[in-house]
This record gives sequence, structure tokens and C-alpha cells, in this order.
Amino acid sequence: MANGKKYRASAEKVDRSQKYPLDEAVKLVKAASFAKFDETVELAVRLGVNPRHADQMVRGAVVLPHGTGKSVRVAVFARGDKAREAEEAGADVVGAEDLVEKIKEGWMEFDKAIATPDMMGTVGRIGRVLGPRGLMPNPKAGSVTFDVAKAVADAKGGKVDFRVEKAGIVHAGVGKVSFSAENLAENVRSLFERLMKLKPATVKGVYVRSANISSTMGPGVKLNVASLEKAE
Repeated sequence: MANGKKYRASAEKVDRSQKYPLDEAVKLVKAASFAKFDETVELAVRLGVNPRHADQMVRGAVVLPHGTGKSVRVAVFARGDKAREAEEAGADVVGAEDLVEKIKEGWMEFDKAIATPDMMGTVGRIGRVLGPRGLMPNPKAGSVTFDVAKAVADAKGGKVDFRVEKAGIVHAGVGKVSFSAENLAENVRSLFERLMKLKPATVKGVYVRSANISSTMGPGVKLNVASLEKAE
């Protein structure tokens, strides 16, 4: 299989027993990518938390300084002036009950959803549709707000929402292989800094257990966590 050969060839560039400093790791990820499309670069961080405990659920968002490299379709649930504000800010679709009905009927052509607080009772009706897809507006992620213009600008400009999975791992896209190594490193550090600020008070012992960076198709590169923590 051609892909198998390509993967093995790129995997040989990475020493699996070594933990690389971030600046070196992003260069390796770029060098080891082999797909014909512009692969997404993903960061995976294993945390010493138990997500089954509500007080150890790590969830948040960060606006990456160099964006994600993806075009993001934004839906906004708002009425009146706030709906106009969202449209002017560049939202792809804006509505209230009509938008809820449209989604109930199966329309899902958006990547992020934002709602004004007064709309949440209405949006709650499609919670079962939005929730499993990670699209439910959430105050902690900044997607339930009256400042819809800023929320739309952030979503379009590289905002990444993340939450810890059952196994204690946070996964997030931090850019594309076509980004410069410097820009990828800055994006990673921004996300990591946010993760550190979200450390639950109830966590005992090591908070960040390990970190890994990879492209969509490429091999994983283990990160030296200290190289992230020292970054300003």
C-alpha cells in the first residue's frame, strides 16, 4: 500500500523514544507530513484529571494568534439589534425560532454556533442535536454572549474550543502544515497557556502528563512539556 510506505518513511524521521522541544517538534511534523492536502496540525495533551468528576472537567476556548487555517461557518441565534450586529460581523446564518426549526429539519451547514443569553431557552430545544456534535453554545467557551460581534470575529479568526475527553486527553487543531514553524509554535503555546490557566483546584499531582503533536496523516511527535511551560 503506497500510503503505508509513505507513512513508514515519514515515521522513520521521528525518534519515538525522544521527547522533542516544541520548536524542533513543529519542524519535524512539517517535514514528516506527506499527504497531498494541507494537513491539520493537532495537539494532544494528556491531563492528570478525572473528567467524570464535574470539578475536574477542563473546558475552554482560545483565539489562536495565527488562526486555524480553516474557513469557519458561523450560525448565530439572536433577535433584533443583536441579529443585525451578527450579520454585520460576518455570521453565515442568523436566526431565532426559524433557525431552530431549520436545524430540527436536518440542516447542519455550520461549524460553530453562538447565541445571545435570552435565546438559550429556545436553543435548548435542539440540545440533543447540537450537544453530541460539540455545537451547543456554552458560556465557558464564550459562545453564549450579548457581544455577538466579538464572538463572530473570534470564531472566524481562529477560535478553538476544547474539552477534555473521558480518557483525560484534550485534542485541538493548532493550524496547518503550510504554516511556518514559528506560527505553529506560537499557536501551540497560546493553547497550552490557556490549558494551564484552567487547571482545576482539586487536581492533585501532575496536571500535564504528556503532550504529542502530529499532522492529520503523519506520525505523532512526543513533546518535552517543559519546553511549553517555560514559554512566555
